[in-house]
Amino acid sequence: MSEQEGGNGSPNSSSLTPYEEALEVLSSLIIRRTRVDSSILEDQFEVLFKYLKMLDLEEPISNMNIIHVAGTKGKGSTCTFTESILRNYGFHTGLFTSPHLIDIRERFRLDGVDISEEKFLAYFWWCYDRLKEKTDDNIPMPHYFRFVAILAFKIFAAEKVDVAIMEVGLGGKYDATNVVREPIVCGITSLGYDHMEILGNTLGEIAGEKAGIFKDRIPAFTVRQPDEAMHVLEEKASLLNVPLQVAPPLDAKLLNGLALGLKGEHQYLNAGLAVALCSTWLKRTGHLGDTDLEQTNTLPEPIIKGLTSASLQGRAQIVPDQHINNEKPNELVFFLDGAHSPESMEVCARWFSLAIKEYNLDQTLFHQQPDEAVKIHNGESEVQRKSIQILLFNCLPVRDPQMLLPRLMKTCADHGVHFKKALFVPSLSVYNKVGSQALTLSDPNVDLSWQFTLQRVWKNLMQDNQGKSTEIDSEELKDDVEMSASNCEHSAVFPSLPAAIKWIRDRVQQNRSVRFQVLVTGSLHLVGDVLKLVKNWIHGSNL
Repeated sequence: MSEQEGGNGSPNSSSLTPYEEALEVLSSLIIRRTRVDSSILEDQFEVLFKYLKMLDLEEPISNMNIIHVAGTKGKGSTCTFTESILRNYGFHTGLFTSPHLIDIRERFRLDGVDISEEKFLAYFWWCYDRLKEKTDDNIPMPHYFRFVAILAFKIFAAEKVDVAIMEVGLGGKYDATNVVREPIVCGITSLGYDHMEILGNTLGEIAGEKAGIFKDRIPAFTVRQPDEAMHVLEEKASLLNVPLQVAPPLDAKLLNGLALGLKGEHQYLNAGLAVALCSTWLKRTGHLGDTDLEQTNTLPEPIIKGLTSASLQGRAQIVPDQHINNEKPNELVFFLDGAHSPESMEVCARWFSLAIKEYNLDQTLFHQQPDEAVKIHNGESEVQRKSIQILLFNCLPVRDPQMLLPRLMKTCADHGVHFKKALFVPSLSVYNKVGSQALTLSDPNVDLSWQFTLQRVWKNLMQDNQGKSTEIDSEELKDDVEMSASNCEHSAVFPSLPAAIKWIRDRVQQNRSVRFQVLVTGSLHLVGDVLKLVKNWIHGSNL
């Protein structure tokens, strides 16, 4: 390793591991994203090709068999299904997704596994050193996401993958992944309102940005879209002679009684798109002939295995808290989903509402203690231990909580689920750091103004729902909220995520006859932070 700008001038660089040192340097490339004029974006985008030239990546990228996927919701899930299917066909796969939840190496997967630390370091410094040497004031170093995308192309080229599945980071047209000139096939997942401060305020504008990944005569697939978005996609496709098709949702019967590896009814939409993308990739690369997999009444075994074995952290994920559950199983369970748009919030709420009912029934039937009285009546279980639902929430200030929290509350209520308490917390990770150095376990000067705003929205929703059947009995929580910054009957603001989780664990200890089920949502960053804490990653045990 050369001097490599080591710890970016950090006084603590000598105490860092080689991996932490690389993450420190990577952190120096982070900037805040803002909406800028499209002409400036275009100029910035063109610079990407100069970086590729500096790294001699133009030809390797042109030789890759790439699947390129954009969209608002379901990009990561669709890419995960796609990679899993093609890996089960025996192909050497590369998968690039964002964001990461715990470790940046999650963004670069080879054959379904995060890239090793050793390989990450080798490729990271290879790219960084060459760019540092060749860039100047006129062509500065690429910022964080652009560097990470370039790094992904380098990794996949050097590893000689058979297929590279590239998930767009933001938008499409000017995204760093869009340096791909000739992908094998493109996909557009469900579109909705997100990143409006950058992509535009209408579905049409957003769809136009996503359609920026379309390439001349390269086949593309999408899912059912709102009319406004679909019209723009079709218009953009027509201009480029792109054969655009709508992939139908996967028919669950085709899985032969098995379940998708990613949970939630919405995943059948993503799975259907993944099958269409894989079918086209297999045909266009000469591995399938003319068979239309998405049009047949049966699916080949590799597709079924790929769909049913796919896994993705932070999406409809259920994690029992080992800190509590070593003593008695399932007293505290976290239900994690990184939903952060109005549409995905409804999907998350439906998943959570159905998941806790299935989970409670499963735990009753398979994990009951001998002295617990259980009765089955009309398919429903009645157990002396009852369940309480808690909401743990944060979202970025650029998002509108008036669009998120009402949909979450109403959808849950429509399914008979009512939160006993909503906890609002600041982010544990800071935006300008990567890795363990990004974690701020406590900050006495933390600004909680945004969390107070979220709490006010929740309080107003609770007031609007007074008189409706909320079945809330706060007595069970036995509140002791000296750790909170603002506590009300049905909500609280905590100065840190660890403080909120400690409060939840304390409540569990005080209410041993009650199961606590915590929905963590609003931000993938929050989900990642909770996973770090619950899985003790911060303390060195990266499970």
